[in-house]
Order: sequence, then C-alpha cells, then structure tokens
Amino acid sequence: MTVPFARNAYANFIAGRDAPAAEGRTFQSYNPTTGQVWGTFADSSAADVDAAVEAAASALDGPWGRLSPTRRGRLMMRWGDTIAEHADRIAALETAQNGKLYAEMHTQARLVQDWLYYFGGLADKVEGTVIPLDRTSVFNYTLREPLGVVAVIVPWNSPTFLTIMALSPVLAAGNTVVIKPSEVTSASAIELARLAEEAGIPPGVINVVTGLRGAGEALVDHPKVAKINFTGGDAGGRAIAAAAGKRLVSTVLELGGKSPNIVFADADLDRAEAGVLAGIFAAAGQTCVAGSRAYIQRPVYERFVDRLVARAGRIVLGDPMNPATQMGPVATAAQLAKDEAMVRRALADGAEILVGGKRASVPDFPEGYFFSPTILHNLSAGNCLMREEVFGPVLGVIPFDDESEVVTAANDTPFGLAAGVWTRDLTRAHTMARSLQAGTVWINTYRAMAFNSPFGGYKDSGLGRQNGLHAIDQYLQTKSVWCELSGEIQDPFVIKV
Repeated sequence: MTVPFARNAYANFIAGRDAPAAEGRTFQSYNPTTGQVWGTFADSSAADVDAAVEAAASALDGPWGRLSPTRRGRLMMRWGDTIAEHADRIAALETAQNGKLYAEMHTQARLVQDWLYYFGGLADKVEGTVIPLDRTSVFNYTLREPLGVVAVIVPWNSPTFLTIMALSPVLAAGNTVVIKPSEVTSASAIELARLAEEAGIPPGVINVVTGLRGAGEALVDHPKVAKINFTGGDAGGRAIAAAAGKRLVSTVLELGGKSPNIVFADADLDRAEAGVLAGIFAAAGQTCVAGSRAYIQRPVYERFVDRLVARAGRIVLGDPMNPATQMGPVATAAQLAKDEAMVRRALADGAEILVGGKRASVPDFPEGYFFSPTILHNLSAGNCLMREEVFGPVLGVIPFDDESEVVTAANDTPFGLAAGVWTRDLTRAHTMARSLQAGTVWINTYRAMAFNSPFGGYKDSGLGRQNGLHAIDQYLQTKSVWCELSGEIQDPFVIKV
C-alpha cells in the first residue's frame, strides 16, 4: 500500500479564503518515504502575515467576539466532530508529509476531538470574582477577557495533534489565531482551518500562513499579536522569547527534551522493554518526549540490553501506510543527516554501537529518508548523546547502581521535559517522581497524555503548560471594575484607600 497522494498545491488560508502569497513565491515539500516532491505551498512574506493578523483582529471585534462563551464552545465541539469525520484523509496527508505511521496519525486525528470537547466545555466556565472591599460603598469585581490575536507556531512531528492542543485553550478563552505551520507539514493546518469553517466557526478566527523562517519572524514581531505559542527546538524558543520580550508579549514554549527512561532491577522487564522501545523508536524517535537515555540497573543491565538490541534489530521499516510497518522514515533529509552526524560524534567520543547506526536500505523506497533503529553504549556523561536532543531513532543505554546515582545522572541535562521510571516498588517510584527534574514523570508507562492533565517542561524544555484547567488562564487577562454605589461626592484631593 503506497501513499495515495500526488503533488498538491496549497495557498494560505486567510479570512476564510485561499490566499496566494502576496509576492507570488512558493516552496516545495517532500514525501520522506519516497524522497520525491509532494506539494507546493505559499512562501509568505510580512504582507501575508499582516493580512492574516488583521483578519484575526477583525473576527475578534466582529462575529467571534459577539458569540456567547457557550456558543463558542459548542462550535469548538462541532469542529472536533468534523475533524474526526475526516480523520482518514488528515492522517494520510500527514503520513505523506512527515513519514510517521498512518495508524499513529489516524489515532491523533481522532483524539483531538477530546481536546476540543474538553476546552469547548470550559469556554463558559471562565468566571470573574467579586472582591469584598473594606469600603462598602464600592462594588468591585473582575472580568476575564481574551488577550486578542494569538500566534501558534507548530512543528512537523504531530501537526494536527499539536495544533489542536495549542489552539483549544486559546479559542476557549475567546481569542483568534494565526497559525504558522512547519514548512515540512503545512497541508494539515490548512485543512484543519477549512474544517473549522465547515463546522461553523466564523471566517478569520483561524488563519494559516505558510512559509519559511521569515514568515515566522514576521508573525512573532507583529504589533497586533498578543501572545505566542511555540512548539519546537530550544534554540527557536529562545529566539522567539527574546523577540517577544522586546514587545512585552508573553509566550508558551514547549521545547526539546533529553528524557531518561529508568529501569530498576525489580521492574516487570517485559513491560519495561516495551516501554523503552516505544519511548525511542515509536515515531522514529521524532517526539519531544523521546526516551533517548535508558538507565538500567546493573543486576539486569546485560540481559535487558540484549533484549533491546534483539528487538531493535527486528523492527520492520517501510511504507508508513502499510499496517505491517513498525517504523517509517525520518521526516526530512536534514534530520537524516543529523542522525548520522550525531552518531559519528558519539563514536568519536568513545561510544560503541550495539545495533544500527546508519541509514537503512528499504528496497521499495531507495530514495526514502530511513535510518536504522540504533542503540549505543559506553557513553560518558559528556557525550553528545547524553546532552543534546537527536530527534531520531537513537538510544543510549547506561548502567547504574542505586537511586542516588541515577537521579544525579538523569538530571544532568539542560532539559527537563519528561522521564520514565520502571519499578514494582511504589515508595521508590514516588520518591523518584519527586527527585526527577521533569514536567512529566511516567511510572510503569511512557508517552501517555490527556487533555485534562498539564504538560510542559522544566529548565530548557519550555515555559507554561499545555492541557488541563489552568491552560486557559494563559490566554486571558484580568480587568478590575470599580463601581461607586453611594451618591456622596468625594473630595477629589483625597486618595480613596
């Protein structure tokens, strides 16, 4: 079964209409399975970004801003239903763009319905407060109001899922949006915006501008953008935060990770093996929470590593549309080159390969971007594979003796997005959860996420949180309203405290 898409052409989507780039420029995207051109997209300039932001601002002042929160929430829920109805097509689009397994992309396209239902239900739960002042002649209350136009910049690894995860609290709070998708996976954002209008969300509420770095910079710098939500690498996050700070605009940043997966000798080794393998080789390692460092307690180290190596060597690479395929290609030629370069650097620093370590040959797709599932050992604390995010199917395995040692090693990284702990000892499990510097700690599971549980990172892994009740607060501002109830005329030169 091959990817069922020929070359496609997409314009921007602004104010409910397709909008070619103002300067007429386009760029190409590639199917990583075949290595061939898949589509063309608008290469947007500052003029295109300005048109999208103005459309979003007009929608906020117009039909979207006039909707009741309840009605707004119901439209979000209807959008979730519409996306779920088109999950097959969206999943196929994404597999054609980033090479991830169709089954995973289909599951994500279905799951976003839950996010839109949850946050759609929260839309009319945003409440102000009445403040009991000491002065009984004054009625003081607060209003929670939307910030305005929010920029959402999303990566290529899970474009529908991450877009909806970012948009859901933004829209529930009453804001409007301009999306800048990755140039690798631009089609799905445009399709989502079209489906939003099919569901009844007014034109201009959700706009999409595609393009390269310049389009993203223009969006971050636009004076009418009130907040920025960015998911991507830590270098990009730093640049965005610095640019936003110049305008006193806040950000939500979900950045990289170098997540440890820690296996104690008392763990259920069958479950731990599946969790470690899924943590790094699912999605070809192209997830921000990839468990790229596996710490294994010394009494079981050798036999557990032997099991990992044997299983990694049997992973089936191939067409991501084929249900029998277990791992597809990496998303871009640049990512493939990075995987190779990181392994070379690790070897130069003294590491040794146990399995993989090179490009994979898939006969049906000789030009595809396939990299073998890779496991290395003999890694020093300073090795690049212990410090830097690869974002590919590359795992480092490291032995440890006790809890204190592994906590120190696990926390010895600039990142703090996630961590896994595998043990039958619940006291140890919860002690480890408190000690690990990570925004999410999984115990006897990995890569779990829910719409009502907060997600985000410590340290260089980002700012703010996605999901959960408090996510909506990041997209609201508070107004304090004072109303003098008495008819008494006050002395204008007396401070009222």
